[in-house]
Amino acid sequence: MYSHIFSRFSLAAAALLFCSAAVAETLPDHYTVYLGTYSSANGSKGIYRSELKNGKLAEPELVAETRNASFLAIHPNKKWLYAINEIDSLKGKEAGAVTGFAIEKNGGLTLLNQESSVGPGPAHLAIDPSGKWVLVANYGSGSSALLPIGEDGKLGEATAFIKHEAVKPQVSHAHCATFSPDGRFAFICDAGVDKIHQFKLDNIKGGLIPNDPPFVQIGSGNGTGPRHFVFNQAGTHGYVINETNMTVTVLSYAPAMGVLKPLQTVSTLPSGTVVTKGFSTAEIAIHPSGKFVFGSNRGFDSIATFSIDLKSAELTQTSQQQEGIKVPRNFGIDPSGRYLLAANQDADSVVVFEINQETGALKPTGEAIKLSKPVCVLFLAPAQ
Repeated sequence: MYSHIFSRFSLAAAALLFCSAAVAETLPDHYTVYLGTYSSANGSKGIYRSELKNGKLAEPELVAETRNASFLAIHPNKKWLYAINEIDSLKGKEAGAVTGFAIEKNGGLTLLNQESSVGPGPAHLAIDPSGKWVLVANYGSGSSALLPIGEDGKLGEATAFIKHEAVKPQVSHAHCATFSPDGRFAFICDAGVDKIHQFKLDNIKGGLIPNDPPFVQIGSGNGTGPRHFVFNQAGTHGYVINETNMTVTVLSYAPAMGVLKPLQTVSTLPSGTVVTKGFSTAEIAIHPSGKFVFGSNRGFDSIATFSIDLKSAELTQTSQQQEGIKVPRNFGIDPSGRYLLAANQDADSVVVFEINQETGALKPTGEAIKLSKPVCVLFLAPAQ
């Protein structure tokens, strides 16, 4: 009987919402927050630690001095943290770096080791679900690298390196690394050529094998700029925020084949707003409830909220939050889904917003901390 009333996706979505609500009630009310920053002589020095408790954010403390730690990721075992170092030269070679740290009981970080990202200007990294590999997107060189993680958490030299092709006048700019929920496939957003590259992951040898097809085109290929990409909790769809034309594209996902397909594209700006010089998008995230997508706008300086149609996965823009926002290069949503922390790169601040659980609208709480050039927000729940 139910097959005549609900689609399989509707049932999965309903179950997800029920489970999310149940989990939210049992989640802790405080979290460790790691903040990645751009380094400067009189400003930030690396990775900072704060604490979010009942919506209040503690003053940040430096826990790892490391240059331009502009994106962070925590290992599935919650024992190790990895950061890219957005630099163009390492040990005399044109390359950025990936640095690993052990997470101490007090939230501090202890250096494990550092390895080359092979290409200069890394912009993003991801850890596969098995915890064996780090995938790095090198913006500066339009390349990607796969690095192994040892049993001690230390990084090994890259086992795979891909130089993404581009046809002039386009130039490849790999901007985001993502693994499929099952870890069988890897994806690289390429803002320079308006593609998401699709790879099969060789989990034994550490290889990246071009999938069939090897990429999915985002937009017309004339200035879309896919920047960051996330899967929904059900693993049935993905969302990519496009830096150049200020949009979000919804994609269906075939998990057996590891293939994405564009379904819908919507603006991240209010209706009637014209994209002008200095405007670009940055981060995208899905609310833990699975009901909302958030995307950040730079230049226009806002965070847009979209509601998700739980049947089609398509988006409808519902609100814009501009108060308290200044060049939001990144933001993070706490695991309970109650708060969003916006990293305002040009305002040297991290600002706390309360999330309306019914509409997804953001409301400033008045809580904020000062920090020079914050560009990444990452949550870690306390040990249970």
